[in-house]
Amino acid sequence: MGSLVGHVLPGFAFLILGLWHLFNNIKLFCLRPNTFMSSSWFPTSKVRYLELYLIMFSTSASISMELFIGPRRHHPFDSDGTIPSNHLHNFEHSSISMSFFVYAFCALVLDRERPRAAAAEGLTILAATAAFTQQLLLFHFHSADHMGVEGQYHLILQLIIFVSLLTTLMGIALPRSFLVSLVRSSSIAFQGMWLIMIGYMLYTPSLIPKGCFIHDEERHKGVKCSTEEALHRAKSLVNIAFSWLFVINTIFVVTLYLILDRNYGRNVEYSSLTTNYQSEQYDEEQQHSEPQSTQKMRFVEMGKVVDHGDKL
Repeated sequence: MGSLVGHVLPGFAFLILGLWHLFNNIKLFCLRPNTFMSSSWFPTSKVRYLELYLIMFSTSASISMELFIGPRRHHPFDSDGTIPSNHLHNFEHSSISMSFFVYAFCALVLDRERPRAAAAEGLTILAATAAFTQQLLLFHFHSADHMGVEGQYHLILQLIIFVSLLTTLMGIALPRSFLVSLVRSSSIAFQGMWLIMIGYMLYTPSLIPKGCFIHDEERHKGVKCSTEEALHRAKSLVNIAFSWLFVINTIFVVTLYLILDRNYGRNVEYSSLTTNYQSEQYDEEQQHSEPQSTQKMRFVEMGKVVDHGDKL
């Protein structure tokens, strides 16, 4: 981070991940509104762990960029083995990426090992909660001490991260809540949109508010304003931009829900979508507990059976 590319690339990753979760949560709810259960990640038909692989790849690339590619001498430490002051933010950003890498790795291991389904899903969500917690704390106690216009952008970013953290934590107690899953997915996408906006608005000279300018100090570029009036105006513009983007995000989420409900809502009685092993375990227990005649009757009444191995 600390540059246009450093904000846009992570923002794009969060945006794609949030849209992927938003699409799958809405689709899952439209297909199975009565038995909806969200998941912290969603498999694909050809490569089950594609989402987790992409998270681990992108976070590894981010860590490499922050610690080994970005620094001029291509290593993050000083000659005496200590961390120089101008590289503290690199370690903070790489720590955020590392926490999301650990989440994706834990999710993959827990799914492959297939322990008790309820515990696996809960532990996966807990790992995601830990990642958002670390992201929030590191942005809040950032060594760069974001002030002025930049501080306003990052303050709003912290609020968005807090929503992602809160709804992820709520997912442990309310795994069947569609609204919790919807807000969590949209907040992740909104993180991406806001990071992209930060990158362009802070590091594009033509987009700097009147009375402010890009100031390069100690290898960190920031926006400075010449007067208090210019600073107040710039912060107000940040708030207005957030408000407009929030309205656009709300309209998009509602529109996406209406479109997917029209396409998938009609097949609610004949389609099934399983994204975790809780539904699989429940169905297996039902099969063992019901008489064989009842199982045959249910098979006939369903009309169409969709295998639990089906993926998105």
